[in-house]
Amino acid sequence: MYSKEKEEFFHTELVKYGVDYHRAAKVAQILASGTPDELLSEKEIQLAEEVCKEWLRQYQRYKRLTSNFREYKRF
Repeated sequence: MYSKEKEEFFHTELVKYGVDYHRAAKVAQILASGTPDELLSEKEIQLAEEVCKEWLRQYQRYKRLTSNFREYKRF
């Protein structure tokens, strides 16, 4: 079930962690649609995988940096 709120949430989260605005918009639309993988084109699947991997890499980087910063503040 498609939801504009879902699309906005996904888009915001993707952009927040450094994903290109336009690529994030396309993937947010794909994710919000709830369309099963079997009904997506190969190009849509590839784009979603690339963007989600990029998001994960940047998110993990952010977590490491904030963790290091907290550790630094203790000293």
